[in-house]
Amino acid sequence: QVRLVESGGGLVQPGGSLRLACAGSGFTFNIYRMSWYRQAPGKERELVAGISSLGGITNYADSVKGRFTISRDNAKNTVFLQMDSLKPEDTALYYCAASRLGQVAGWGQGTQVTVSS
Repeated sequence: QVRLVESGGGLVQPGGSLRLACAGSGFTFNIYRMSWYRQAPGKERELVAGISSLGGITNYADSVKGRFTISRDNAKNTVFLQMDSLKPEDTALYYCAASRLGQVAGWGQGTQVTVSS
C-alpha cells in the first residue's frame, strides 16, 4: 500500500521560505511520478508541481513558477518542495501524491502552510 507522509509545513511571513518533504513507503518509489498539490479553503485542489520518476522532468503551476522548486532523492524515497518568496496566496494544505501510468496511486495526509504577517 502506498504510504506518503508530508512534513515541513508551518507559519511563515510573506517573503519567507519553507521546505516541504514527503517520505514514501510501501511501493517502488523510483518508478512513480511524484507531485505536490494544494487546497485552500473554498478552492479546488490544484497541482502545484510534478517531477518524473527519475527527476528528469519537472513542471509547475504558473502561480509558483520561479519561486518553488520540486526535487526528489530516490535513494531516500523522498520528494521535496522548496518554497521561496512565499505569498499569502500560497496559504493552503499541501499534499503529496504518487502517480503511475497517469493515475494517482496514493495521497499523503497533508501539511499546512500558512503565510501571514
